[in-house]
Amino acid sequence: MLPVVITFVITMMMGMPVAFVMGISGFVFFIGQETLIFTIPVQLTVTQTQSFAMLAIPMFIFAGNLMNKTGITKHLLRLADVLTGHMRAGLAQTTCVLSALMGGVSSSAIGDASMQSRIFQPTMEEKKYPRGFGAGSVAFSSVITPIIPPGTGLILYGTIGEVSVGRLFAAGVIPGIVLVVTLMIAVAITARELGMSKEREKRAPAKVVAKTSIECIWALLFPIFLFISMRTGMFTPSEAGAFTTVYTVLIGIFAYKELTWEGFKKALDTTIIDVGSIMMLICFSGALSYALTWEMVPQSIMGFVLNISQIPVLVMALIMVFLIIAGMFVDSTVLIILLTPMLVPVAIELGVDPIHFGLVMVLTLTMGLLTPPVGVCMYVVCAIFNCSIVQYVKESKYLWIAALATIIIVLLIPQLSLWLPELIF
Repeated sequence: MLPVVITFVITMMMGMPVAFVMGISGFVFFIGQETLIFTIPVQLTVTQTQSFAMLAIPMFIFAGNLMNKTGITKHLLRLADVLTGHMRAGLAQTTCVLSALMGGVSSSAIGDASMQSRIFQPTMEEKKYPRGFGAGSVAFSSVITPIIPPGTGLILYGTIGEVSVGRLFAAGVIPGIVLVVTLMIAVAITARELGMSKEREKRAPAKVVAKTSIECIWALLFPIFLFISMRTGMFTPSEAGAFTTVYTVLIGIFAYKELTWEGFKKALDTTIIDVGSIMMLICFSGALSYALTWEMVPQSIMGFVLNISQIPVLVMALIMVFLIIAGMFVDSTVLIILLTPMLVPVAIELGVDPIHFGLVMVLTLTMGLLTPPVGVCMYVVCAIFNCSIVQYVKESKYLWIAALATIIIVLLIPQLSLWLPELIF
C-alpha cells in the first residue's frame, strides 16, 4: 500500500487533476500483484458508472443550471430582499435567505457562490460594504444550498454508502434551517460591529410579503413536490432528478416565460462540464477504492478509532476534526467519494445512524470549500469581490464561528437530522 500512498502524495504535489491522481494511484496498486488481474482496474473504471442511482446527479445539476435561465433566481431574490431588507447589512442577510430558498432547486455551493457574487458584488461595493465581509457572507451562505435538498453531496453519499437518498434529503432540512439562523445572527453581529445601517427603515408590509411569495409559489412548491413524490414511491431519486429538470423547464416556459433556446443551450453546456468533472472523479476512484478495500483499510481505521474511545460522540467529534482538516486540502466531492465506504462502517459499528452521520459528514466537508488553501468557493468570491484571502478570513470571523457552531449542534443533537426522515418515511 506504501507505493499507492507515495504516488498519491507526489502526483497531488505536482498539481495533477485529482481525478487522475486517484486513477494513477489505483493503477499503481495493481502493478506486481500476483493474485489480481491487471484488467480489473479497467473494469472497475467502467463499472463505477453502471449505477441507476447515479442518474440523479446530472439531472439535479442540469436543473440547477437551468434555474438561472428560467427567472426562478430573480423571483427568489425579490422574496429574500422583502424578508430581510429591513435588517442591518440587509444585502448580506438576503444572501443567506436566498441560498436557503435556492436549496430546493439548486444543488451546488460553487454555482451558488458564483451566481450570488455576480448579483450582489456591484450593489455591495456601491453601499461601501467591506469587501472581505461581502465575500464572506456570499461564500458562507452558499454552503446552505447543498444541505437543503437536493444536494449533490447527499446523493453521492447515499449512492456510495447505500443509504436512502430520500431520507438524506429530509434529514438536511432542519440542519439547513439551523445553518441559516446561525449565519444570519453572525451577519447581524458583524454588521453592528462595523456600524452598518439598515437597507430599509421599516419591515416590508404583510401584503407585499404575501404578494411576492405568491409570485414565487412555483419555486417554493418544488421541495414539497419532491418530498411527496419520493415518500409515496412515485419517483426514485433518479426519476426525481428527471422530474426536477422537466419541472424547471416548464416553469421557465409557461410560468415565468423567461427560458430561451440560447439560455437552455448555455445551461446544457455548463452541465456537461460539471457532470464530466464529477463522473471522471467517480470513474477513477474505482481502482483506488478497490485497493483500499483489498488492503482492509476501512477495517484498520475502524479498529484504530474504536481503540481510542467507545463513546460515539467523542469518536464522531474526532472524525469531524479529521474531515475539517482534510477538507482544507482536498475537494469535498473527492473526499465524499473516497471516505464514505471507509467511514460508514465505523459509524454503524458505533451505533450512529448512517443518515445522521452522512448529514454531519457532508456538512463538515462542504465547509472545506470555504477554507484555505484549496477552498473553491473562497477563491470564487474573493476573485469577484477583488479582495485578498486575508481580508476574507479576517472579516468573516463570526461566520466561521457560526458554521462551526452549526456542525457541533447537529452533531450533538441527532434528532435535528433524524426527526423529519422518521416522520416522513
